[in-house]
Amino acid sequence: MMDTEKLEDLKHFVELCKENPSILQNPSLTFFKSFLESLGAQVPPSVKSEQGGEEHHDELDEDIIESDVELDNTDIVEPDNDPPQQMGDFISEVTDENRDAAQISRAKALDAISEGKLDEAISHLTEAILLNSTSAILYATRANVFIKLKKPNAAIRDADAALKVNPVSAKGYKVRGMARAMLGLWKEAASDLRVASMIDFDEEIAEILKKVEPNAHKIEEHCRKYQRLREEKKLRKIERDSQQRQAESKDPDSTSDLNYGKIVGIHSVSELETKLNAVSKVSRLAILYFTATWCGPCRFISPFYTSLPEKYPKVAFLKADIDEARDVASRWNVSSVPAFFFIKNGKEVDKVVGADKNSLEKKIAQYAG
Repeated sequence: MMDTEKLEDLKHFVELCKENPSILQNPSLTFFKSFLESLGAQVPPSVKSEQGGEEHHDELDEDIIESDVELDNTDIVEPDNDPPQQMGDFISEVTDENRDAAQISRAKALDAISEGKLDEAISHLTEAILLNSTSAILYATRANVFIKLKKPNAAIRDADAALKVNPVSAKGYKVRGMARAMLGLWKEAASDLRVASMIDFDEEIAEILKKVEPNAHKIEEHCRKYQRLREEKKLRKIERDSQQRQAESKDPDSTSDLNYGKIVGIHSVSELETKLNAVSKVSRLAILYFTATWCGPCRFISPFYTSLPEKYPKVAFLKADIDEARDVASRWNVSSVPAFFFIKNGKEVDKVVGADKNSLEKKIAQYAG
């Protein structure tokens, strides 16, 4: 299994591909693009600008595209797209007669392998698997033959089956690592081969790792660079948002956006912060009401809340739907609705949870003065 850090790196890389699919057009990622296409994925072409060059959404994307990884891809093969091979029924009980017959078929397969008759070996091993589907070694052996036939996807399917039967099958991890290396999945290959080596070390694994690990290390470093650049991008965005809020807070007309006497809908954290900054500037009270369309108590108290702006014209009444403005609800740690937060000078001074009209109006009168 992949460790947590490697899974996080992979998640960051996938998110980056979602944001900018043109990254997959990079020559250094040809192996990955081919793998995706072998699974039926459609990789978008590079987006061209009017000047004919590739379009980059910001400096971060350009930095990432230019950070190529030089890998040793000399032994990579084209993915095999054959129909899945026959598998046994993992839950079937195996009789002694079938188990013995499976051993005979396995022996025939080993003889065929020694004679270089790999297709014949596959046939014998498939027969053995159908007789005894609870043998991890049969799946792993057939997977190894698929490796020799340069059919890594078939080998991976068999290795997965072997590990389903026996989660600590060294041969299962070994052949899956070899197959993934053939597809250029270096990090995954290294992970499998390391596990295989820990379970049952052999010299062949060590030799394969000598080639796989350098590529895996380069990709790991590349993913760390992606993550670092993404964090820098987030920081730049935070800084830009902060500068925008400061500019808005200095705008004497910014308070006009509050629409005193009306309910103001909130749809994002940045929008809420802008409104609260405007309220703080004039030292007034703001009430942030969290609701949801499916909430019965919310439907009960919403008409009452809607009537309050006319009664308290100097109070800013805000409203956010927790399903629409999830980032806002998360920022305020909303655990139930309806919920009303009383905010003054940018700080929460009180709150009411539940459809309690009396408590709500009592606190408005308390803090609105």
